[in-house]
Amino acid sequence: MKILKNAIVMIFAAIIPVACDNEEKGNFASGTFEATEITVSAEQTGKLLRLDITEGDKVEAGTQVGLIDTVQLYLRARQVGATKIVYESQKPEAHKQVAATTQQIKKAREDVNRYAQLVKEGAANRKLLDDARSQLQVLQRQLEAQTSALNTSTKSLNAQMGTADVERLQIADQLLKCHIHAPITGIVLEKYAEAGEFATTGKPLFKVADIDHMYLRAYITTAQLKQVRIGQTAKVFADYGNGDRKEYRGTVTWISSKSEFTPKTILTDDERADLVYAMKVAVKNDGYIKIGMYGSVEVRTAE
Repeated sequence: MKILKNAIVMIFAAIIPVACDNEEKGNFASGTFEATEITVSAEQTGKLLRLDITEGDKVEAGTQVGLIDTVQLYLRARQVGATKIVYESQKPEAHKQVAATTQQIKKAREDVNRYAQLVKEGAANRKLLDDARSQLQVLQRQLEAQTSALNTSTKSLNAQMGTADVERLQIADQLLKCHIHAPITGIVLEKYAEAGEFATTGKPLFKVADIDHMYLRAYITTAQLKQVRIGQTAKVFADYGNGDRKEYRGTVTWISSKSEFTPKTILTDDERADLVYAMKVAVKNDGYIKIGMYGSVEVRTAE
C-alpha cells in the first residue's frame, strides 16, 4: 500500500510541471540582433579637408563631422552675385525714357484742341486740325512702342536676375552639402576615408548605427505566425554562449508579409518547416547587445 501511495505521488509530481509548462508555453524563435545602419556618402566633389571621427565614436544627429573644400563654390557664388548686379544696372528707367514723348503728346493734344476751336470759329484751315490730330496719333503709337520695348527689356532682365537667384540658391545648397553631418545619433561602425583624400559625389565616407535601439530579427513558422501580432510584447534573450543569457523586454514591430526558406544560420523549433516568416522585435539596448549577436525571443500566448 505504501508503495502504491509513493507511485501516485510521483505521478502527480510529474504531471504538475507539465501542466505549468503548458500554461506558460510561449512561441520561441531565434535570430541575430541588428540596428539601423546608415552609410554616409559625399554629396559634393572636392578635397576632404577634415573628417573628425574614428571608429567607435558616438556622434549626435546633426553634428558636423567633416568638411569638403568649398573655395570653388564660394567663388561661383560671388560671380553669380556680381552678374545679378550687372543685370539690375541694365534695367531701364521707363518713366525717364518716355518723358520726352509724353511731353510731345501733351503739346500735340493742346494743338489739336486749339486748332479745333479755331476751325469752329472759322479762323483756321481744317487741314491744320487734321495734321495736328495725325501728329498726336503718331506720338501716341510711338509711346506705346517705347513702353512695350521697355517692358520687354525689363521682363527679360528680371528673368535673368531670377535665374541668377536660383543659381545662387543651388550653390548655397551645394555649399551646405560640403559640410558633412551625422544623420542619426549612434556609433561609428566603419570609416572609409581620411582627411586629405579627394571625395567624389557618392563616395562612402563612414557608416553609423543606432545601437541604443536594437532589433532581433528572428524567424517563425507558419504555426507560430497566427499567435504573433505587431505591438505584442515579448521576452528577448541575448545569447552570450555556454548557456549564458540576458533577458530584455521587447516589442514586435514588424512581421514579414512574405515567406522565405529557412536561413541556414537560423534554427527554429520545427526543423521540418521549410518556409518561415521574418519578424523584428525592438529592444532597448543597455550597452551589452552587439550587432550580429545571437538571440531568441519568447512570445507569451494564452492557451
